[in-house]
Amino acid sequence: MKISKEIKTSLFVIAALLFFVWGYRFLEGRNLLGSTKVLYVEFDNVDGLGVSSPVTINGLAIGKVNSVHPKNKFGRPIVVEMQIDNADFFISKSSIAKLYAPSPIGGKQIQIVLNTDDAQEAVSGDTLKGQEIPGLLDDFSAKLQPLADRVGLMVVSADKLLTNLNNVLDDKTKANLRNSIANLDSTLAEFKGASATLNKTLSDNKSKIDRTMTNLDKVSGNFAVVSDSLAKIEFGRTAKSLEQALVKVNTIMAGLESGQGTAGKMLKDDTLYKNLSKTSKELELLLQDLRLNPTRYVNVSLFGKKNKPYKAPTANDTITYPSKK
Repeated sequence: MKISKEIKTSLFVIAALLFFVWGYRFLEGRNLLGSTKVLYVEFDNVDGLGVSSPVTINGLAIGKVNSVHPKNKFGRPIVVEMQIDNADFFISKSSIAKLYAPSPIGGKQIQIVLNTDDAQEAVSGDTLKGQEIPGLLDDFSAKLQPLADRVGLMVVSADKLLTNLNNVLDDKTKANLRNSIANLDSTLAEFKGASATLNKTLSDNKSKIDRTMTNLDKVSGNFAVVSDSLAKIEFGRTAKSLEQALVKVNTIMAGLESGQGTAGKMLKDDTLYKNLSKTSKELELLLQDLRLNPTRYVNVSLFGKKNKPYKAPTANDTITYPSKK
C-alpha cells in the first residue's frame, strides 16, 4: 500500500506540531514524560516571586511555579500555581507553603513544610495554607522605618529650634554675645599669663619641692613603720588587762564606799579626824606652854632666881604668836 504525499505531509505537520508543543512545555519546565501534580497556594503579597521560581522541600527542588495571578478583580489574594514534578512525592493536605527570600539579592521562592502527622495526601488541584516569611531586607526595612520616623521628628524639632534661636538672637543679643566672647578671650589670656607665672614659680622652687616631697616620703615611711608596730600590739590582751584593772579598782572603791578595811573606816568614821584634831590642839598648847614657861621643862638658874609659879594652860586659852619687827 502506497502512502500518498498528502498523507506524508499531514503526518509530518502533525509530528512537527507535537514536537513544538513538547519543546514549548519542556522550555516551561514541565515534565511531559513523568507524572506531575499541581497544587495551589494563596498569598497577600508575592513581591519578588515569578514564574519558574523553585518549589523546595528541605532545600530540595521538587517543582516550580507555573503561574501567578489574582484570585479576583480586587487583586487580593494572589493565587500561585505550583507544579510538583514527582506526583508520587507525599505531601499532606495540612502542609504549609512558605514564601521566603533565600538571599538578600535574589528572588523569592516557595518552601513546603511537611506535616508528617497528617496521613491525608494532597492531590492535584488542592490548595495549601500559605505563610509569608519576611526576608532580611524586609526585616531591616521594618526596623529602619521607626528610626526614619524619629529622624524626621528630630529634623522638624531642629528646624523649630533654629527658628526660635534666630528669633532670640536679635542685634542686641548678638552684640552682647560678641562682647562675652571678647571678655572670654581676655580671661583666657590672663589665665595663660597666670599659668606661665605659676610654671616659673614651680621651676624656681623645684629643689624645695623635691626636698618637701622627700621629707613627705620619709614621714610616710615612718608612719608605715609606726602603723606596723601598732598592728603588732595585742590590743585584745591589753584591753582585757585594762578591764581587769578597772574591775579591781571598782572593787576597791566599793569597799571604801562601804567602809571596809582601814582606809574605808578612815573615810566613813570621823573618830580618827576628831582624835587628830584634838591631838593637834594639845600639841599647840604644849608648844605654847613650852614657849611661855621654858623653865618648867628646862630648869637652868645661874643667879638663883626663883621661877614664877606655873599656870597650866587650858584648851580655851588663845594662842598668841610674837609679832615680827
